[in-house]
Amino acid sequence: MYVGGFLPALILLGDALSGLLGADPIKRATHQTGQLAIILLLLSLACTPLRLLTGWTWPARVRKALGLLAFGYAALHFGIYLFDQNILLLAVGEDIVKRPFITVGFLALLLLAPLAWTSTRASVKRLGFQRWTRLHRLVYLAAALGALHYWWGVKQDRTVPTLLAAGLLGLLLLRLVKRAAKKPATRPTSSG
Repeated sequence: MYVGGFLPALILLGDALSGLLGADPIKRATHQTGQLAIILLLLSLACTPLRLLTGWTWPARVRKALGLLAFGYAALHFGIYLFDQNILLLAVGEDIVKRPFITVGFLALLLLAPLAWTSTRASVKRLGFQRWTRLHRLVYLAAALGALHYWWGVKQDRTVPTLLAAGLLGLLLLRLVKRAAKKPATRPTSSG
């Protein structure tokens, strides 16, 4: 999983070293890493519904790897942005405050960081399963912010951001349906 996940980064690096990223290499690298981050994040979110719908066990085994790869590409995306800003942290901070699409993207990255940090079994034991689960539900907010960041960042053809946002909405709806199905039905009480 990790070898396949790192392959796009290696291809991007090879293209950069060969001068094959086109007229605006920073823009292309930023776009590709951001798109990979949101796609991998949505794939990680799709693992549980896929397991529940099909009974397959392999989606649960790759979910963590997909989530960590999504964080890695999101961090690389931000790193390329920093490089483009000449690593001037004051300018980056001003950009985060002034430009809403940068703000939501940065917030998504900030939400993903503790999820990646606590993705180990030791973290589950240390936090306790219930607290760990509550923390990791932040992935849905991070994904929504990432989708919004992508939507706002695209100026012309919004087909791909729209499809990804629709996929996220579908995954959220599946989660809500699953949660509603788990709640026990309340029986009316008779008065008297």
